[in-house]
Amino acid sequence: MIRCRFAPSPTGHLHVGGVRTALFNWLFARSQNGSYILRIEDTDAERSDNLYEQEIVQSLRWCGLDWDEGPEIGGDYGPYRQSERAAEGIYTGFAKSLVKSKRAYYAVYDENDRQRIVATTYDEPLSEPVWTIKMKVPEDGVTAFEDLLKARIEFRNETMDDFVIIKSSGFPTYNFAVVVDDHLMKITHVLRGEDHISNTPKQLMIYDALGLNPPVFMHIPLILGYDRAPLSKRHGTTSVRHFRDLGYLSRALMNYLALLGWTVDEEIFDYHDKVKDFDPGSISNKAVVFDYEKLEWMNGKHLRLLNPLELISEFSSWLQFSSRTDLAEQLNRDRDFSSQVLLMCREKVNTLQQLVEFSMPFFDDDLEYEAAYVEKYLGQPWTEGLIESAIRRFSDNIDWSIRGTEKVIRDLAEEKHTSKKNTFQTLRGAVTGRLVTPGLFETYAVLGKERVVNRLTNLLDMNEELSDEARS
Repeated sequence: MIRCRFAPSPTGHLHVGGVRTALFNWLFARSQNGSYILRIEDTDAERSDNLYEQEIVQSLRWCGLDWDEGPEIGGDYGPYRQSERAAEGIYTGFAKSLVKSKRAYYAVYDENDRQRIVATTYDEPLSEPVWTIKMKVPEDGVTAFEDLLKARIEFRNETMDDFVIIKSSGFPTYNFAVVVDDHLMKITHVLRGEDHISNTPKQLMIYDALGLNPPVFMHIPLILGYDRAPLSKRHGTTSVRHFRDLGYLSRALMNYLALLGWTVDEEIFDYHDKVKDFDPGSISNKAVVFDYEKLEWMNGKHLRLLNPLELISEFSSWLQFSSRTDLAEQLNRDRDFSSQVLLMCREKVNTLQQLVEFSMPFFDDDLEYEAAYVEKYLGQPWTEGLIESAIRRFSDNIDWSIRGTEKVIRDLAEEKHTSKKNTFQTLRGAVTGRLVTPGLFETYAVLGKERVVNRLTNLLDMNEELSDEARS
C-alpha cells in the first residue's frame, strides 16, 4: 500500500512551498487509496517552537489536508512528533546497532573545545565525556538513486565526510531520524522539495548500513519569486497563515498551488475533485514562479463561485479568525440582508479582507464620509434641494426592487438640481459615504427604505452644518 508523509519542522511559519509539497503527497496517497501521515520533525530543540507546531497543524486543517493516523486528540488525529519518539529511545537503538556493525562510531570531544575530536571508539564512552555517534562514509564509489522526476542522480562518496547521527544531547540529527521514522512508518514514497537532494545520499547510506530498503524519492522544483530566487519574505507574503490573514480562501490557495508544477485541464477547480486524476508523472521538472496577482485573481473567481450559504459561512469564519466577532455577530443577526450585501459586494473584490472593507458601509449606519465626497458634493448650492427631494421620493417609494430604485434615482436626475453625474454621485455617497461602491441602484435596493431614508436625513443635517460654516 502507498504510504506518504509530510514532515515539517516547527521552526517557522508554514511556507506555501511546504503546503504544496503536502498537497502533492496527499493527492498521491488519496489517488492510490493509500495513507497520508503528518510528522513533526522537532529534534532541533533550540529552534523548534510549539506555537509554530500549532500553526502548522491549524493551517493544514484549514487547507483540508487531513491525515490518517497519529495520537488521538479530542476525536482527531494529532501529528507524530520526533521529540516524543526520541524520548522513547527509538533512534539511539538503531544508532547503537550501526556502531555494533562498525558502520558508525562514537566520537569523543575535547571538554573545552567541542569542535575537536580527541578519540573515536566502538565502545560506548563513560557518561562524563561529551560524545556523538557519527556515520562512516565509504571512502570511494558512488551513492546513487533513481528520482521519479529527475532520473538517476549520483554522488561521489569521496566528496563527503563522516557525519553525526546522534548529537551530544542524545537527540538524532535530521538525516538519521528521518530514515528511522520512514522505515518504521512504512513510508513507500517521499515527495519533497529539491532542496533535499543533498540530504538524500546520507540517508541512503544509513538505509544501506541498516540493511533496509529506501522509499522511492521524488524531488520537486522549488517555488521561485519574481527574480527567480527561492520564494522568501522579501518577495511578499509566503506563509499559509499570512494568506489566511489577508482573507484568501483555502480552496483558492490550494487551487493555485496545485497549478504550480502540475498540469490540469481546468484552471479553476477544487483539488478534492482531482484526486482520481493525480499522477506524479504529470508534475513538471521546470521551476515555477509565484504570481501574487494571479493568485488574487483566482481567489476572486472562487469567491464569486460560492453559493450564498457558503459565502456567509466563509466570511463569518474569517471574521472570527480575525477577531472581528462584533461584525460576525451582526452578520448573523440578519442573514438575509447580509447575504444580499455580500453577494453584491463580492463582484468588486477578490479577497475577504477587501470584502469586509467594501461592505462595511452597509453594516454600519454611522457612516464615515470620504473627504473627496464631502469636498465635491456637499455644501453646494444644489445639494440641499436634491437631498430633500430624495427623502420625499424614497419615503413614498413602494417598489424597492432594483428596477424600482433605478426609476426613483433617474426621476431625481430629471429634476435637474445638477448634472446627472453629480446627482448619481451625491446619492451614492449619501448612503455609503464613498464614491466607489457596488451598483448604485443595487445599493439602494439592498439597503431598503428605512436605512436609505435615515441615511439621507442624516446627510441633510450634515450638509446644513457645512453650509452654515461656509456662510460664517
